[in-house]
Amino acid sequence: MDLSQSSDESKVLILNTGGTINMILSQQGYVPEPYFLTETLRSQNRFHDPLEESLFSHSASVEGFREWSSHSGKASPLGSSFGSHDGSPASQLPTLPVRSSQPIGVPILLAPTGQPPLAQQQPVCTKISDGIYEAQIPSLVTPRSTAPGGNGKRIRYAILEWHPLLDSSNIEIQDWIRIATDIELNYATFDAFVILHGTDTMSYTSSALSFLLEDLGKTVILTGAQIPLSQLRNDAVDNLLGALVIAGHYIIPECCLFFNHTLYRGNRVSKFSSYDFNAFNSPNFPPLVNVGIDIVVNWSDVMRQTSLRRFRSHKHMSPNVATLRLFPGITAATVRAFLTPPTRGVVLETFGAGNAPQRSDLIDALKEACDRSVVIVSISQCAKGSVSDAYETGRSLLMAGVVPGGDMTPECALTKLSYLLSKSELSIAEVRSLVGTPLRGELTRPTSTLPPSLSQPKDMDQSLENIQGVLSQVVRLSASRPHVPAVVVSPDIHSNTENMADAAAPWSWTAAEAASTESALFPFLIHLAAARDDAEGVAFCLAAESGAGADGPFSPVPEFPRSTVGGGLVNCLEPASGRSPLHVAALNGNTACANILLEAGALVHLRDALGHTPLYYAARQGHEGVVDILVKAGAILGGSDVEGGFVALAVDRAALAKDERAMRIWAKAGVCASG
Repeated sequence: MDLSQSSDESKVLILNTGGTINMILSQQGYVPEPYFLTETLRSQNRFHDPLEESLFSHSASVEGFREWSSHSGKASPLGSSFGSHDGSPASQLPTLPVRSSQPIGVPILLAPTGQPPLAQQQPVCTKISDGIYEAQIPSLVTPRSTAPGGNGKRIRYAILEWHPLLDSSNIEIQDWIRIATDIELNYATFDAFVILHGTDTMSYTSSALSFLLEDLGKTVILTGAQIPLSQLRNDAVDNLLGALVIAGHYIIPECCLFFNHTLYRGNRVSKFSSYDFNAFNSPNFPPLVNVGIDIVVNWSDVMRQTSLRRFRSHKHMSPNVATLRLFPGITAATVRAFLTPPTRGVVLETFGAGNAPQRSDLIDALKEACDRSVVIVSISQCAKGSVSDAYETGRSLLMAGVVPGGDMTPECALTKLSYLLSKSELSIAEVRSLVGTPLRGELTRPTSTLPPSLSQPKDMDQSLENIQGVLSQVVRLSASRPHVPAVVVSPDIHSNTENMADAAAPWSWTAAEAASTESALFPFLIHLAAARDDAEGVAFCLAAESGAGADGPFSPVPEFPRSTVGGGLVNCLEPASGRSPLHVAALNGNTACANILLEAGALVHLRDALGHTPLYYAARQGHEGVVDILVKAGAILGGSDVEGGFVALAVDRAALAKDERAMRIWAKAGVCASG
């Protein structure tokens, strides 16, 4: 059965690669079981509540609970088996089209013996082209939960299960590429992606994917469990449900890892415990999201995609990389043997802040390898900290040609090196330069290059001056352009400083209150500027948020209200319509502002309260220039645009009216007359 997506639903694809979360206890210990995860989730109404008949869908109020209880308190009908034709069978569930680089379903030779129902569970797989397969996979849907802005939202998801399911210790480079390729094949269909993975090598996969997924504009989250979902007491429910809720409700355009109520940047984590639920740690970078009573997103740390390029997955990684851990007494012969061809890159785990033994034979061995174009990256053996040239024993490595890797984790340094060396267009010099450059937020920039903190205190006078500047912009933009002369809010040049102080005396605010008022004005101002195509006004707001005033000096402002969906002020939502400044610019055909917003990190996949993207509004209104810019930045039509029938209706009308210009614009947006 085909699915027509509601504007209050988001779609998530779960890529189930395997891991402990899928396992059931057998005589041989824990073993993965095909379709066990899907069966289990379908039977639990916190993961699947199609008719909204569960307690979770009626617990928002006492009245709702009483109504639910009076109807015997039964949840949605479940059926006896995912593949059966009783109750709510898989064949009757709404389906979602899912593509993969491998055939979808359990190959006959891998099917467990003695399981006749398995054939009924199999999706019908069709080969679309070489290396591309498609199947209609039954979808599950969660109860309604509170999304940003306070609106209720459901998450509809499909599970693409690998066969065989892999223990993470068996993950290979080709599996990383397969995950990245599957995300690319389904990028236009789904709003976000959750990857189920074993914990042992999860941090390697999250690091690798952070580089393979180039110009990512949607949320990708890896998660798993320490105890299988099959056990009564487990961490699988919290990890999977948490990852699913974050992926369905927030646009965090990064490859992340969610574990134990915490979302980390994927290339910043390492596994540090084999028996704690808190199995992962990010010692050199704070979490992106903390899930407690509230879901707290640290938007100031979330990456903004500012490149005007479409998403793509890189499909190569160099296998000729390795990790070498220094130890007292390591011989030069050992190092030379390790650095022999075909080795092209080595992550050198050094002592402390990047130190190594100062024996000349050891340094010579490293230098010889560097001279023949082997890229050696130095990182610290310490979990927390960074390499530096503060010590003579560290500087000798740099002089030999070793590249400092900053505070990268071993997993990140290795996968980054493999990624860079796979790009044939890069010279060795360029690879060495990029190793020390943050590409996906994987390492901390030198302290000297960081701007002052946005939380830097400012005095009352500075706060009032900032508010005055904001009000000046509001008045300028609110004025009717043709008839009303410009109004400039500024002090009388003849007033002396004493009179100015008297005038300010009635203001009984604290600096914090003044700053709060200032920040409350900016969302209104940037929407107004985007509507007027006033590049100066948009730049004023963005400069204020970044801490750089319009004239250059630092003018920090406080954190913006929670109406910000992600990426700061550039993505703040208008409360009534749920539109971002980019929606407003697209709707009004304001090319200059759209450019500025995209370069500042505006999210092209963000949908408003009606489920529409900026690209839909630009195409519907016939703003060809904005459509060109959005498509170049990776925008695609989705959600209610396509599945609600709005695009098809607009295209049919254009075809009926023989409006060639409109048809051309819709074609640029990615659709044709056939819908």
